Amino acid sequence: AINLSACLAEKGKKVLAIDIDPQGNTTSGLGADKNAVENTLYELLLGEAETKDTIIKNVVDNVDLIPSNMNLSGAEIELVDLEDKEYILKKITDKLRRKYDYIIMDCPAGIEQGFQNAIAGADRALVVTTPEVSAVRDADRIIGLLEANEITKTHLIVNRLRSDMVKEGNMMSSDDVVDILGIDLIGIVPDDEHIITSTNNGEPLVGSDCLAGQAYMNICKRVMGEDVPYLNLDVKEGFFQKLSAIFKK
Repeated sequence: AINLSACLAEKGKKVLAIDIDPQGNTTSGLGADKNAVENTLYELLLGEAETKDTIIKNVVDNVDLIPSNMNLSGAEIELVDLEDKEYILKKITDKLRRKYDYIIMDCPAGIEQGFQNAIAGADRALVVTTPEVSAVRDADRIIGLLEANEITKTHLIVNRLRSDMVKEGNMMSSDDVVDILGIDLIGIVPDDEHIITSTNNGEPLVGSDCLAGQAYMNICKRVMGEDVPYLNLDVKEGFFQKLSAIFKK
């Protein structure tokens, strides 16, 4: 959600990110200081704030944000899961569609009421999974729920793929995941330490030369309808890296 929002903005689109996950990873990952956030999605859903008062303008260039409240207790989070909140969120997104080219909603983990709230306002879905059996099983359940809620425009992102482990037979390939889940692939993101660094720093990987940064931009282009070839994730060591390894031995 962080990097797709930033990449779409880099391509000249006006983007709103809505952080529906109470953990607030998109809020912090886009550089919003939780101590500086006054009104959040939590207050908006409870009717304690107006939509305009919750939107942080240009948290990243051309990206606005409705933040999550990262200071909530477990009991307070339960209030956000009241069933009627899904209708409120749909009303909010319908109202804001006219102002933005894309509204990116970061869903909470799992398939509880928070997830139902999130998808109520969506017309397409990007299902993100790692190539692990338990994660793929969860993704299959998510796809079933999306179909049950008549969201048929659904694509798959395989995250944290390690080509070396795939070659060794210790990790499923992206093709394996696609075969199991039966939906079209829209992106493959390699396991990349730059993702952790950028998230901790509150800076998206837009414009980065690392493989993950390129993968995010390619996903963005495909979301916009462009035909983009997939990256070659089998990056070979350069001459100097090999030379350094020899001398270390």
